Amino acid sequence: MPIIKNELHTVTVAGYSSDGDGVARIDGQVVFVKGAIDGETLRVQILRTTKAVAWAKIAEIITPSPLRQTPACKAFGPCGGCDFLHMDYSEELRLKHTRVIDALARVGGLRVDVRPILGAERQEHYRNKAIFAVGNGPVTGFYRRRSHQIIPVDACLIQGDTANRATLALRAWMSDHNVPAYDEATGEGLIRNLFVRDAQSTGKAAVCIVATKSTLPAKTALIDVIRHHCPEAVSILLCVNPAPGNVVLRGKFLTLWGDEHLTDTLSGLHFRLSPLSFFQVNPAQAERLYAQALTYANLTGKEVVLDLYCGTGTITLLLAKHAKHAIGAEIVAEAIRDARENAEANDISNVEFLLADAAIVSETLKSRALTPDVVVVDPPRKGLAPEVIDQIADLAPERVVYVSCDPATLARDLGLFATLGYVTTEVTPVDMFPRCAHVECVAQLVRTPSLSA
Repeated sequence: MPIIKNELHTVTVAGYSSDGDGVARIDGQVVFVKGAIDGETLRVQILRTTKAVAWAKIAEIITPSPLRQTPACKAFGPCGGCDFLHMDYSEELRLKHTRVIDALARVGGLRVDVRPILGAERQEHYRNKAIFAVGNGPVTGFYRRRSHQIIPVDACLIQGDTANRATLALRAWMSDHNVPAYDEATGEGLIRNLFVRDAQSTGKAAVCIVATKSTLPAKTALIDVIRHHCPEAVSILLCVNPAPGNVVLRGKFLTLWGDEHLTDTLSGLHFRLSPLSFFQVNPAQAERLYAQALTYANLTGKEVVLDLYCGTGTITLLLAKHAKHAIGAEIVAEAIRDARENAEANDISNVEFLLADAAIVSETLKSRALTPDVVVVDPPRKGLAPEVIDQIADLAPERVVYVSCDPATLARDLGLFATLGYVTTEVTPVDMFPRCAHVECVAQLVRTPSLSA
């Protein structure tokens, strides 16, 4: 019998999907249930079906898991920010660890030693970067999943306290001076977003208002109210973004008050951050991630190291402290500029940064007779293009360290590396985003000459 939309069924959850949904079966057909926990018995209502799978929502929890808990945020569910506030953190870590193992086996066809996941000591208020949507009311919050409907959030549990107070300041200013929010349907209005970044090493912060125009009403009052609510702010910026679309931080940036840059520290290195600078949003876990990458690189001080997708150079600079020479490569010009400034600020001279696509870096190195002993990659979520994997294998480094933000693309790429003579010795998952579905990993690959010859 086919499963029909809106039907009610009683199911028992037996595991999780790659997105963290509970997995059950009805007459052999897989059903994904958002918000379900492994082992629970539920009454579910079917929302959507295909020939292969169905999706359902919980209508009644018949037998709850002992690991189920009441979400501490009233916006949980409609808000698209968090995924696992309904379960104990220990179960979230088990889910993520299992997800990595399953992806390696199912996608990559690999049986790899996966170390215990590095969980976070802080599961709340760990983010140092927040971007709030702004709507008329005024309201600040985050979009409902797969929509542009703003779910009002006054105090986000995973954002820093500065960001939450900055939203209060912005709403107060908009209310007091009748400042309209931007309406993407009509293209009318002024205030689009609020961007806040705080430096957890210093306690300082930068606040940026995203607006459609460079002229703000009652600008002095805005500065005063933000400084009152956020005394730790060292800069108040305006991003002028009149263009339609989903890109928040683009256009020109104006300094309304204070310093243009914010300074933060990560793994003993100092970074000057502009609004567009990439910086890990969970510094404590980022340090553990980078430490694991350094362990897998196994540097002695004699190696030449290549860091692909180097961004603003964080990993490259850490590698340089333990290598003979480090080379970072990145296709984004602004990131390379920041990376070079960061190297100078940290007085690191045995490093260079190349503005180049990852697929052609090997040609540049070969023209200079440079052969890396270790290659580190930290690609975007889509992973590595096959030609990049071929180029890395052609360079024949002894070790490859792969930093990944998606277990599925990691597994796919490790499978491709295996065909070129690189054996994955170990993978360590790192929980960079507690209460959210994403999980990062660091993998060590070692060249096997007999396979790669």
